Amino acid sequence: MHIETYISDLLYRYDCVTIPEFGAFLTKRVSATIDESNHTFFPPKKVISFNEQLQHNDGLLASYIADAEKIPYEIAVQKISKQVKSIKSFLNEGETLSFSSIGDLILNSDGKILFEPSNNSNFLTEAFGLSEFKASNVNREVYKQQVETLEDIIPISITPERRISRDSTTARPYLKYAAVALIALTAGGFAVSNYYGNQVETHNQLAQEAASEQLDAKVQEATFVIENPLPAATLNVEKQQGKYHIIAGAYRVEENSNSKVEELQALGFKARKIGVNKYGLHEVVYSSYETGNEALNALRDIRQNYNKEAWLLVRELE
Repeated sequence: MHIETYISDLLYRYDCVTIPEFGAFLTKRVSATIDESNHTFFPPKKVISFNEQLQHNDGLLASYIADAEKIPYEIAVQKISKQVKSIKSFLNEGETLSFSSIGDLILNSDGKILFEPSNNSNFLTEAFGLSEFKASNVNREVYKQQVETLEDIIPISITPERRISRDSTTARPYLKYAAVALIALTAGGFAVSNYYGNQVETHNQLAQEAASEQLDAKVQEATFVIENPLPAATLNVEKQQGKYHIIAGAYRVEENSNSKVEELQALGFKARKIGVNKYGLHEVVYSSYETGNEALNALRDIRQNYNKEAWLLVRELE
């Protein structure tokens, strides 16, 4: 029995998976981080740790193994106990125990278990398809701003305005009258414009009301009669139900997700797209199931024959 496979499945959905009489694997969600020393961006993930003190059997692992292998719960507990004895014997010999996609376990000089998590797996389902990437350095050129002092090479002189000698009493009254006339013309123009604008708007509104009344009268008089109606067509469309979805992949480009759906449907799967996740990726599933047992059996078959990276998503779709 490969117990690490069952532990890995449960870590996607639970924050604590206990191996009775041995210890527990714990997960903690951390946000996306940036390593400024090498300009590397890391997506959000679940950080895995191991606690040797948590050894009480909470029934989670045994129940999952019993459902997956179709065996009684008591038999599953016995198989776990046998596996734990083998693990402890292996560690006592000074060997390093590697759990695929989870991490490595080893005993220190004090007989305590040390755990080194694996960096190859991300158990945070919301970050599926995201990977770390390194950004290249951006070289910027800095230009110094130099301020030059302008010398007074060409002097600037200001010549006082020369006024034409004339009788102010004869010139200023004409300017006053011209300003009064300009104000009067402007005010009159605004008044005439507003008046004609209101007239045109009123006319358009009355014409629109009359047209609407004529159209309503024509519609009420019209009678539609279909002598030979077409027979009603009945389409049987199978709609996938269930909250257990086997994920085939998530794609940034929607055309790639459509191609993946066609490829899986050609293989006989009820493949479809279940939407776009919070990171903008189009998720494609092999199929969806009503019960967890059906989904686990299908997942085991897909991993063995088609895709080892397939995983189970539990989510109610809107």
